[in-house]
Amino acid sequence: MTSSTNIAAQSGTFSIGGDLPVVRLGYGTMQLTGDGVWGPPRDHDEAVAVLRRAVELGTTFFDTADSYGPVVAEELLAEALHPYADDVVIATKAGLTRQGPGIWTPVGVPAYLRQQAELSLRRLKVDAIDLFQLHRIDPAVPLEDQVGELAKLRDEGKIKHIGLSEVTVDELQAAEKIAPIVTVQNRFSLGTRDADALLAHSEANGIGFIPWRPVADHTGAAGALAEIADAHDATVTQIALAWLLQLSPVMLPIPGTSQVAHLESNTAAASITLTADEVKRLGDLTD
Repeated sequence: MTSSTNIAAQSGTFSIGGDLPVVRLGYGTMQLTGDGVWGPPRDHDEAVAVLRRAVELGTTFFDTADSYGPVVAEELLAEALHPYADDVVIATKAGLTRQGPGIWTPVGVPAYLRQQAELSLRRLKVDAIDLFQLHRIDPAVPLEDQVGELAKLRDEGKIKHIGLSEVTVDELQAAEKIAPIVTVQNRFSLGTRDADALLAHSEANGIGFIPWRPVADHTGAAGALAEIADAHDATVTQIALAWLLQLSPVMLPIPGTSQVAHLESNTAAASITLTADEVKRLGDLTD
């Protein structure tokens, strides 16, 4: 069994908000729900086993959301891991509602965000949420009202830190005028690099960067990935994760899976060290 100390040494650690140290290779819970988009897990016992095995392997950072299921992922986390180990950090989100598979609607009304935070506290069985993220900025609600409500929740001790999801550098800077923002979560991978500027800004300012869908967009890089994977006796997914980890010290990948074997394979990516030439070769690829 790989110890948390070994994984931390391999992937490195990052301190969210300066006081929540996490092993940088985390776990995202969306894939635990139904077919990864809607409903309860296809195999409840396997879902619980995945979460418990993640902790055994040294994972300390878990990302979830009220809309995963909806509510399913948060409830599974509490069932599998509560009472939580001292080093486990849980991030959840609110502000992106689900009306059915593939139907997502941002809702940033302050009263709604507060309600969802209270419900997440109850489902996760915690007194304070480590990292509470605005899942999407609602264009129909002033940003200062949305982030301002999260700031009130933080001041009340119901959440410890605030994060944003799917934002631009300008939006992040506007939010920072309202309250400290300690993480951003945007889609980012070898094949999706639209958030390069946001990553650079995050690194320069010590903001954690959480790439969602970190290993799914590889079509244009398949050749190079395969060659480098063969050289390291690894899978292309492991190489994609290793590349993310080596790209920036603020990078916090959260690959998700509903199977223990896949989880173990993903976690093994932390032990892979790419050469500088390999990192550059992969980074230069485009879809």
